[in-house]
Amino acid sequence: MQRVAMILAVLGILSASTLTGGCKHSPNQAEMSALDYGPRPENHEKLIRDYLWSKLLDPGNAIVEFKAGPKQLYQGETSVRPLQYGWGVCVWITDKNTRGAYDSPYPMAFYIRDGKIVAANGGSDDNIFGWRYARDGCNKLGTPFVTR
Repeated sequence: MQRVAMILAVLGILSASTLTGGCKHSPNQAEMSALDYGPRPENHEKLIRDYLWSKLLDPGNAIVEFKAGPKQLYQGETSVRPLQYGWGVCVWITDKNTRGAYDSPYPMAFYIRDGKIVAANGGSDDNIFGWRYARDGCNKLGTPFVTR
């Protein structure tokens, strides 16, 4: 019985360390200011709408709400995502589903540098980590996305 308890404890510790392995320290001001964010994008809405056109089920009728940005946004490297930085924009999207009804809105965080989208978190083609990073990016930009 003790052996089983010991094995379960070791597995629990390994699982916890694996799950927290994706976390890194928060960047300091020197790390963030050392990066070249490029000029502030003036056409961020068009860039994002063009990016979304091929990704949304019904792009002509999707509701795309620009909630925050562009502001400098930094996401440190983790075990599941590379370093992402640039001019961050938080967008909430409500797309239609295959039955033609609107689904619940979801957030996306975009990183723009030198007039191009260099990274995007969230969206229907992303995974659970990307969805979490999208919420985190929107929170950092001042627009928390809360699910009920």
